[in-house]
Amino acid sequence: MGERLASIIRDAGESDFDAILRLNLESERFLSPLDRARLQHLHRQAAYHRVALIDGAVAAFLLVLREGADYDSPNYRWFADRYPQFLYIDRVVVDARQQGRRLGAALYRDLFEFARASGVRSVTCEFDVDPPNAASSAFHARLGFREVGEQWIAQGRKKVSLQEARIAAR
Repeated sequence: MGERLASIIRDAGESDFDAILRLNLESERFLSPLDRARLQHLHRQAAYHRVALIDGAVAAFLLVLREGADYDSPNYRWFADRYPQFLYIDRVVVDARQQGRRLGAALYRDLFEFARASGVRSVTCEFDVDPPNAASSAFHARLGFREVGEQWIAQGRKKVSLQEARIAAR
């Protein structure tokens, strides 16, 4: 199934923005808010911004930035202050109606290949631990992420686990 899904992963474009904004809104309790202007800015900054399609419709997306991006996220800044080179997963969202189809894992495998091809050995991300996001924790553990730090964000309303997956060279 993974190979079939990989064939429907492609670069995101402006024609996908309505679907991306809808998906982000659906999962906003785990993410930061996103409007069209912010999405356009992040899209321009992104090293990797891809979508997964089911029957021609956007069913998931993954947006990733590299070091040196113009991005004010406290989690991105945490990695920028500590890592000379990295890929930072800003957000990954799978349509709730498409959960269980392994779209997130397919996007991450594609990202890991992109990292290898780019010579980047650290893929980083964060997820909520207070309030907890157990599904994200389990998902990232299965993909080889490990905790490298924690921090409180959103005026002390959220605690995140800062994570890294090491990417082996080819």
